[in-house]
Amino acid sequence: MAAKKKVKIFKNLWNKYRLSIFNEENYEEVWQLRLSRMNVIVFFGGFSILLIALVSVLIAFTPLREFIPGYPDSQTRKGYVKNALKVDSLERVVAQWQRYYEDINILLNGGEPLTGRQTVIDTVKPTAKVELSPSEEDSLLRMQIESDEMFNLSVGSSTTKKSNIPFFIPPVKGIITNKYNPSKNHYGVDLVAGPNEGVLAIAKGTVILSTWSLETGYTIAIQHEEGFLSVYKHNSKLLKRQGEFVNSGDVIAIIGNSGELTTGPHLHFELWHHGATVDPAKYIKF
Repeated sequence: MAAKKKVKIFKNLWNKYRLSIFNEENYEEVWQLRLSRMNVIVFFGGFSILLIALVSVLIAFTPLREFIPGYPDSQTRKGYVKNALKVDSLERVVAQWQRYYEDINILLNGGEPLTGRQTVIDTVKPTAKVELSPSEEDSLLRMQIESDEMFNLSVGSSTTKKSNIPFFIPPVKGIITNKYNPSKNHYGVDLVAGPNEGVLAIAKGTVILSTWSLETGYTIAIQHEEGFLSVYKHNSKLLKRQGEFVNSGDVIAIIGNSGELTTGPHLHFELWHHGATVDPAKYIKF
């Protein structure tokens, strides 16, 4: 019985019907339409699918989608992208800070910074032993300046101790605007010189740090003999890379005003000895 009922319902779908419209005054047939239940189902089903497709296209490819509650408008999406770029930039700055402080911590403990070690291993592969003996020009310069500034170094009273201290030349020709004052966390001297003045290596040594940080800008550090370390901050440009050997008087950077902890174009110069800060004015005649 159930099967016969289903067959009957299916056949009824194809039964023809006529829809007529009559004139009310004379009952004359004005318009008629022959159709079946299946025609009606197909018509309304196709119309629904077409309507859904049209609405989907309008939402996907026109600004109408911005009127849907919860859907972000163009300005909001631009804000998302802008914030994502800022977060990425901040992550890189934080990573640079972290590497910088790690390098300084290792540096102050007498070790070699991780950044510099990686650069040397990856990019510098010396095939011969580096000769650290002074060049002829360096020896002549030392003899000339030592004769003029014989009593420049005032560390200790023993002649043997003085002979072990490397001879340092001023990093720039300028004046000191802020002296060494460790009580105020100022572990160096600020030197003001002319614009685009070249920053010189105070003695021969190896560049162990050549980087940029948000606070001190372009910074370079050189490891010298007898445990001395010189640090040059706030430069506008660095001319030497980590792992390079420099001679006394080589131009290593250009004076500048980079970094947040600066009040104008100058060079912040620090001198360290065996992991402790020292007053550069006691070793160098500025």
